[in-house]
Order: sequence, then C-alpha cells, then structure tokens
Amino acid sequence: MQVRIAKWGNSLAVRLPKAIADDLGLTEGQAMDVAIERGVVNLKPATARVRLSDLVAEAKRLGPAGHPEVVAWGGDVGAEIVEDDRSRPRRRSRRGRR
Repeated sequence: MQVRIAKWGNSLAVRLPKAIADDLGLTEGQAMDVAIERGVVNLKPATARVRLSDLVAEAKRLGPAGHPEVVAWGGDVGAEIVEDDRSRPRRRSRRGRR
C-alpha cells in the first residue's frame, strides 16, 4: 500500500489508513517512537515509561486503603540471610581515634 507525504506546519506527515490503524490498535494522540534503521523509517507505539514520582503520587492518591497487606512470614528458617563481606558491619579503624 502506498501513501503520500503531506506538509503539516513546518514538518512532513504520513497519514495512516484506517485499516492499518485499526489492525495495530493505534489511536489519535498516541505516542509513537520513530527510528531510522538502514535507510528505513520504523514507526512503533512508544513504550510506557513509568517514573518513581508518578508511582509515589498514585500511592498517595490511593491512601492507606491502596497499600498492600503486610504479611508476617515468621522467623528465619534456613539460609535466608547471606553472610558475606557486604552484609557484615564494617569495623571502624582505630586510626584517627584518641
């Protein structure tokens, strides 16, 4: 299927036929990623980017009712706690102490 490039303000645009938009589930105003690879223009729906600040704002909006239930799993039974150099507390150097 061929389409024509049209002028849109200072830019150029390609109008997607309704059948293609419907097949791909595209909607007006949807964000798209555009890339050029080996001389070919690739157009695909933008991946959602979630920011921590958005998640925190949503949690505050939902309030305490939206918080997950706290589960008491009980005490340690096996080797849940890994003892290695990173988990041990650092010893303070005696240098510099008076």
